[in-house]
Amino acid sequence: MSFDDHQNGPAPAKTIGQGAPPDRRSFLATALGTIVAGAGALLAIPMLRFALYPIFARTAETDWSDVGPVDSFAALSDPVQKMITISQLDGWRQSDSQKPVYVTKDSRGQLAVLSAVCPHLGCQVPWNAEKRQFFCPCHGSVFAPDGNRISGPTPRGLDSLSSTIQDGQLKVRYQYFRQLLPDKEPVS
Repeated sequence: MSFDDHQNGPAPAKTIGQGAPPDRRSFLATALGTIVAGAGALLAIPMLRFALYPIFARTAETDWSDVGPVDSFAALSDPVQKMITISQLDGWRQSDSQKPVYVTKDSRGQLAVLSAVCPHLGCQVPWNAEKRQFFCPCHGSVFAPDGNRISGPTPRGLDSLSSTIQDGQLKVRYQYFRQLLPDKEPVS
């Protein structure tokens, strides 16, 4: 080797041409990358389903809850508070809770079930037997025995709930409604 050969630097490395077969190292790297990408994709599918389930799942409709025998409400003169048990499905969690409702008679004398939630800001409304009216302790809204609004900041009367009579039992389907609206709008 001469002095000029050292000055020009090492000889350039030979490159593999288009037609040359890949060597063992590049084949193994490609195969390993493919296997890792496939395993990652397979693991991502259940994780995506888990994360997106609450978005696409519908909440279960509230079942009918027993309020009591119809005969016990035959001589009803004042609203009667009853506690009902409701089951709710929230995403993956099902919970049972107790909710108060009032059984009363509407303007036609038929049994009606009212929510005990004030449509103004959601406070629980008790029945005042002395004054024969519902009175909201939070902001002073007053309601008639049939749930109609008498006075106060509430935009509407107490919300009536769907009820039915099955096998001599009064049943109700509990539901939540949007507050601060003049018309009853269910919350899904």
